[in-house]
Amino acid sequence: MSLHRRFGIFLVAATCTFVSLSASAHAILVDSTPKPNGTLTAGHAALVFKYNSKIDQHRSRLTLVKPDHSETVLTIAANSKSNELDSSADLAPGSYSVRWQALALDGHITRGDVPFTVIAAP
Repeated sequence: MSLHRRFGIFLVAATCTFVSLSASAHAILVDSTPKPNGTLTAGHAALVFKYNSKIDQHRSRLTLVKPDHSETVLTIAANSKSNELDSSADLAPGSYSVRWQALALDGHITRGDVPFTVIAAP
């Protein structure tokens, strides 16, 4: 096999690998606390949003939508893992949602909402 042919095959394989890696790098939510449509007990709660890839935590965002529909941008914990957005909030009983926006290292932004309910402590 000629050197040119081997180089051509290498370029095609490298390009396919790069395209495949780029396409799969979008930040997709794979787990969260709270769970979608889940329940938490009133009080101080840890909020953890885990993604399938590393994310830019400085340009990603978590917004807490409260029962009265007011919104609070949450502070992302500095010690969050590279594929997580971690925060916390003091929660009273009611229906909430966390609106998340994650910037993957590939430059693409993904968004979503996780609705949940807070119940009174027993």
